[in-house]
Amino acid sequence: MTPDPKKRSAPPAAARSATRPDDEVPSLLGPLDLWLIGEGRHHRLWRVLGSHLRRVDGVDGTNFAVWAPNAQRVSVVGDFCDWDGSRHPMRSLGGTGVRELWVPGVRPGDLYKYELVGADGALRLKADPLAFKHEQWPGTASIVQRLDHHVWGDEAWMTARARRDATREPVVMYEVHIPSWRRVPEEHDRPLSYREIAPRLAEHCTRLGFTHVELLPVMEHPFGGSWGYQVTGFFAPTSRHGTPDDFRFLVDTLHQAGIGVILDWVPAHFPGDEHGLARFDGTALYEHADPREGHHPDWDTLIFNYGRTEVRNFLVASALYWLTECHVDGLRVDAVASMLYRDYSRKEGQWLPNKYGGRENLEAIDFLRQLNAAVRDECPGALMIAEESTAWGGVSASPESGGLGFAFKWNMGWMHDTLAYFGRDPVHRPWHHDQLTFAMLYEFSERFINPLSHDEVVHGKGSLLSRMPGDEWQRLANLRTLLAYMYTRPGKVLLFMGTELAPWGEWDHDHSLPWSLLDDPPHRDFERFVAELGRLYHAQPALWRRDPDPGGFQWIDCSDRHNSVLAFARWDEPRAGASTPDHLVTLLNLTPVPRPTYRIGVPRGCSYAVLLNTDEGRWGGSELAVPDRVAAEARPWHGQQHSIELVLPPLAALVLRPEG
Repeated sequence: MTPDPKKRSAPPAAARSATRPDDEVPSLLGPLDLWLIGEGRHHRLWRVLGSHLRRVDGVDGTNFAVWAPNAQRVSVVGDFCDWDGSRHPMRSLGGTGVRELWVPGVRPGDLYKYELVGADGALRLKADPLAFKHEQWPGTASIVQRLDHHVWGDEAWMTARARRDATREPVVMYEVHIPSWRRVPEEHDRPLSYREIAPRLAEHCTRLGFTHVELLPVMEHPFGGSWGYQVTGFFAPTSRHGTPDDFRFLVDTLHQAGIGVILDWVPAHFPGDEHGLARFDGTALYEHADPREGHHPDWDTLIFNYGRTEVRNFLVASALYWLTECHVDGLRVDAVASMLYRDYSRKEGQWLPNKYGGRENLEAIDFLRQLNAAVRDECPGALMIAEESTAWGGVSASPESGGLGFAFKWNMGWMHDTLAYFGRDPVHRPWHHDQLTFAMLYEFSERFINPLSHDEVVHGKGSLLSRMPGDEWQRLANLRTLLAYMYTRPGKVLLFMGTELAPWGEWDHDHSLPWSLLDDPPHRDFERFVAELGRLYHAQPALWRRDPDPGGFQWIDCSDRHNSVLAFARWDEPRAGASTPDHLVTLLNLTPVPRPTYRIGVPRGCSYAVLLNTDEGRWGGSELAVPDRVAAEARPWHGQQHSIELVLPPLAALVLRPEG
């Protein structure tokens, strides 16, 4: 752990063991590096700043470089010099604000920090903003690491990734908080390491049909209760679970199992911890000086100054680091809404307008466009996903057309309305029918992901199962129908870990998921149901190939609020020789009342087979007799030339496919 410099005894005389004076050691940063840093366009910033093992004149050591333009003095300190700031002062590299020093004898695993005498004259010890590894809390030092010793085995995955168009492919994301996914009770309930979780997570995702994992921030953070969202190490996976190469092993293992990896990433704000970015060189370097711009009232954190080129460069380089050096397949950008609006969560007089007098954060908008353009150009196939909760237009439109450039946007409106509807007693649902139909009015304005995320099972909200109405049987039936609706409507799918277990209690980040529930038949049946949903989704391209295309969805009937029944079709692309494209029909009966003779219109005059019935006994349903197939009649209904009459089970979904 880093000692307190204010409590340190008088330092010994300065000493050097270098083979030549500092000013004669060639800089790791060339003129092009310094020019790009000054321009804010050094997209491989981590290769020149931070700590890098380097041999000079046959002597092994470590090169250190840090951006601290307003500091009066910057020194490298660590175990290798008894944390004495007088022994390794860094040299300035011109007007860029970069300080650099090569220190002989510093090896992988050595702790270090930067000791700065700031512009305000105060002495500070700061962790390296571009370190690849940091101490575990309560330690706050950075740790010298090799950039990459891992030998990758995912060449086929990475080659294919560059050619993928995820908007037209199956995408089912499994959101995971590594410390609480599974623990080891025999060893004081410790979390799994990156290497331990890798094969388990790969098997679990494969069995349940998940195409990606989305990891709650793995970037280093001092406070576990933040779930990783208050980042201090923007280039370092948390050392709670192992080394950076251990993290790469996790990514590699998932790739070789056919599972993509998305990371939550937080460029919206950072904590004010003394060892972090806050007032790094004695000035508001990374943040705004004025709290009306630089302080976030919701999280008591600091807001990045997106108007500063070096800060934008730091964040863009962080994103590209994870996508290139760690082979991550995409970033879900947290709290985008808080970046877009200067008055976000602020009252009148607590915010400053932009130069035109408006509330939009013009600098943040430019940053997001720069970020997404850089990812698109340098990491083809990588997914940038916005967690954005407002009606901002063009989140997933290209920067060239005035959009922000994300691949997808979380559909927060759909999530809010859908959970509100399913939380109502069925007797009240006829008066809230529009909560399920409204989202289709804006469905194709963006490319959406439908999330049921960790945010919906914390802070006293309870688990999804506990929010469903009725007795235990009705709650499980409601939850099965909710997931069937989610998987069969337009938009990609995201489920928070544990949803497959149907737990009664809300998520507790300090404990493991309740895996023992799988010993209970209702919960074991529910997990098997989620696996069946995954198989259905992958096997039916109509459920995902035309997600962003309005022609891929059709309401058959969205007006039967009296019975709380919805019917819609999902359309695939036409096949050669087919009279009409392949399609599926989904029906939702959202009351516990069976409908034994319910008629709906259908697009074809043929038999329709039941691909999924959420009321089957194997899932814990009522086992109401439903024929495996039903023949269409030449009887117009719901604007269609043909119709079928079928049995609708209680609180259930049916998915039908035409035969022939």
